[in-house]
Amino acid sequence: MKKLMSSFLIGSMAVLLAACGGSDSTQGNGSASNEGGEATEQVDSKTIRAGIGLNSEHPQYKGLEKFKELVEERTEGAIVVETYHSGQLGDDRSMMEALQLGTQEVTVPSTAPIANFVSEFSVFDFPFLFPSSEVADQVLDGEVGQGFLDRLEDQSLVGLAYWENGFRNLTNSKQAVATAEDFKGLTIRTMENDLHLEAFRALGANPTPMAFTELFTAMQQGTVDGQENPYATIYLEGYSEVQKHVSNTNHIYSPFVFMMSKTFFDSLTEEEQEIVSEAALEAGAYQRELNREANETYLANLQEEGMTYTEISEEERQKMIEAVQPIIDKYAENIGTDVVEEVYSAIEAAQ
Repeated sequence: MKKLMSSFLIGSMAVLLAACGGSDSTQGNGSASNEGGEATEQVDSKTIRAGIGLNSEHPQYKGLEKFKELVEERTEGAIVVETYHSGQLGDDRSMMEALQLGTQEVTVPSTAPIANFVSEFSVFDFPFLFPSSEVADQVLDGEVGQGFLDRLEDQSLVGLAYWENGFRNLTNSKQAVATAEDFKGLTIRTMENDLHLEAFRALGANPTPMAFTELFTAMQQGTVDGQENPYATIYLEGYSEVQKHVSNTNHIYSPFVFMMSKTFFDSLTEEEQEIVSEAALEAGAYQRELNREANETYLANLQEEGMTYTEISEEERQKMIEAVQPIIDKYAENIGTDVVEEVYSAIEAAQ
């Protein structure tokens, strides 16, 4: 009987020890054996959950993959990056709020939703602000752009780099838009941004704020006539299935801002902070190049898929600029004329 009980206890202890210490996981404190049988010390890895609203084919997501590659290689796996696309972690605003709470580490929103947290960012949503992407690069990557990133810290966010969404262009299912007058009566989905809403009203459209994840269905059901986004988004989200017309309005150049939770950033060592900061910049340069190549290709693809392309003349674009100028003047006062003048001066210098 004693021998039987002893065998039972020995077997139970073996099972318990296997459950507690038999894993070969590479995470967690303690030691594990390498192939040569030597004990190697293992440390906990830090995890970055990086989420965006666009899908896995978009250059923005390719940029996240590049960021992941750089960070994991340079930290030798001490920081692991998990990437999420298609709004899997929420929309831009909810992901920014998650960064503030420390429940998510990275997101890369457009400047429009950021303005709900830092009002000065509204200046980047002024219609017809940047004449070209090259000028935008010089301004955003310079002192003025850095000044805006620094403003995020008061919101428990750390701005690390500007990526590119690109010039936004109009699509709709009703009519070709070649003039300022052609906007009249169109129900256009916009981001949840007051400046965007007022600008489209000034052009005669009926703007409707709506979450990006709801947009395709809304166009499919006729709830809205159209929307405005860069060509890459228009093509990769399959909008040619529910939209007939596309015009190169180029009404807003939309940057992405690569941001990190301040709680998480502050938890990193100085070396790790330097690595993630440099990786955000390098991945951003890579993403911008991909995005510009993609936008050229995707416009051609949209036409091949049956969309009618309308070129806006410089004369008509000037009329659009004049129509929205009162909105720009109004928001310049709200933001602060000194901030707005600083941006316009930087643009003039960059040209």
